[in-house]
Amino acid sequence: MINFKNLAKKYETPLYVYDFESIKKNYLELKDAFKARKSLICYAVKANSNLSVLKLLAKLEAGADCVSIGEVKRALKAGIPKYKIIFSGVGKRDDEIEEAILRDILMINIESEAEFDRVELIAKKLDKKARISIRVNPNIDAKTHPYISTGLNENKFGIDIENAKKLYIRAKNSNYIEPIGIHFHIGSQLTKLEPIKEASAIIASMLRQLKVLDIDIKFFDVGGGIGIRYEDEKIIKPYDYAQAVLETLKGTDVTIVCEPGRYIVGNSGYFLTTVLYEKENNSKRFVIVDGAMNDLLRPSLYKAYHAIEAVDVKGESSKCDVVGPVCESGDFLAKDIELPKLKNGDLLVVKSAGAYGFTMSSNYNSRGRAAEVAIEGDEDRLIRKRESFEDLIRLEKEFL
Repeated sequence: MINFKNLAKKYETPLYVYDFESIKKNYLELKDAFKARKSLICYAVKANSNLSVLKLLAKLEAGADCVSIGEVKRALKAGIPKYKIIFSGVGKRDDEIEEAILRDILMINIESEAEFDRVELIAKKLDKKARISIRVNPNIDAKTHPYISTGLNENKFGIDIENAKKLYIRAKNSNYIEPIGIHFHIGSQLTKLEPIKEASAIIASMLRQLKVLDIDIKFFDVGGGIGIRYEDEKIIKPYDYAQAVLETLKGTDVTIVCEPGRYIVGNSGYFLTTVLYEKENNSKRFVIVDGAMNDLLRPSLYKAYHAIEAVDVKGESSKCDVVGPVCESGDFLAKDIELPKLKNGDLLVVKSAGAYGFTMSSNYNSRGRAAEVAIEGDEDRLIRKRESFEDLIRLEKEFL
């Protein structure tokens, strides 16, 4: 059991806490699910990009799925080999594309014909060959939150099948592009297996068509998105997930790439926040804490649910909103949840906060971002210090 009170006393709050043993277990469970085939688990760095988290996964032989050149650099700095790094994302700048080619990463994931043109042009300028995959949009409804759905034509991601085929033919005939992968990703926090299987079957069919055209695709990238339990979701088991994909690939010889993020770190992280006081507006109860939407944005952005528990506080519970100090009505960590009567100094634990917590945090209202702590066995260590006021203004120039 993690002693949250001791951690809060030692490191203060707001505070992120990550259970490294849990992260390791989740990664190995998913890796083991694909052991029947050649596979590469590329952790989605955007979920939690702390260098110590990346270092842990590097030691477990993970790759990295990156959506900025900054994430590529983080992965390399943490020890993830360049041949296990994929550079994805809709809007890559020319300088990012150039650096990715020069750093010789595994492949750049192409999201549009215009991006293909830029990559080819830059590769030609460098007199190098750029290895690519193409993100194909299977037009499948992932049945998830609309903000994290990515596999429909109405979403900004990927290329429709017919245009993707044309680009693969162009790539085959290019002196500066080497097509080695095919990729799809239909959304995040997926809790239903059928859309994944349906999308995989569509892209596997396209893979076979490309093989007939003598386009040598080596990597079949199924994206990430496998969901976790925040409240009462029925989650997909890694074995069932792997089998659904593997069934669609019978008779092919490709390395399966999977890009989990939330699944590995989501339920391995906690956000600690201290109660400042309570207030009531008529009959509405508010618990005001020192953590805010700038620390954990998901509730405000998605109306996402995170279970919250009071540490070592007993008594009859009643409904309340847990809100922070930020000057926005949207600044809340939870609405209409049951908590006992709380007082100044009481500690709350926000669960399932390991993914898209710190990485989406900001300095809104000139608030320093929270510290991050790793738990390994019985030991804890600081893996990112709390931001000070001096950190906030370090890059600013004083007006004269």
